[in-house]
Amino acid sequence: MLRQRLSEALKEGMKSRDERTTATVRLILAALKDKDIAARVAGKTDGVPDADVHSVMQGMVKQRRESIEMFKKGGRQDLVEKEEGEIAVIERFLPQQMTEDEMQAAIKALVAELGIASIKDMGKAMAALKERYAGRMDFSKAGAIVKQSIG
Repeated sequence: MLRQRLSEALKEGMKSRDERTTATVRLILAALKDKDIAARVAGKTDGVPDADVHSVMQGMVKQRRESIEMFKKGGRQDLVEKEEGEIAVIERFLPQQMTEDEMQAAIKALVAELGIASIKDMGKAMAALKERYAGRMDFSKAGAIVKQSIG
């Protein structure tokens, strides 16, 4: 489903001569192809599931945000704008991200549901969050919220 949307976006970007969309979608598809090849070694010939596709795209967004910080420090506004444009294209294909309040509510409910009481259970909590909220939750922020909920 998501791969189909990406293919259609690539075709549409090419037809409308939207260079940013075309280039960014090609980057996404190339990253997915790499992920598919790696999955074949593990015996998955169907390609990676949408959850893994979301994970790849979230990694791409994170990478670009880090680049933006570096480009701002270096005074390269042109590259900042390029990276921001790529983030906008990538985020079109990601599910709506949870707000901070939604994340806190979901984490508190999960902590109560699983009976997580100590930092030793942090891995179990993060695994459950990734299973339930893949693509919708920023897990770099989620870790801190889990620690706060436990402690």
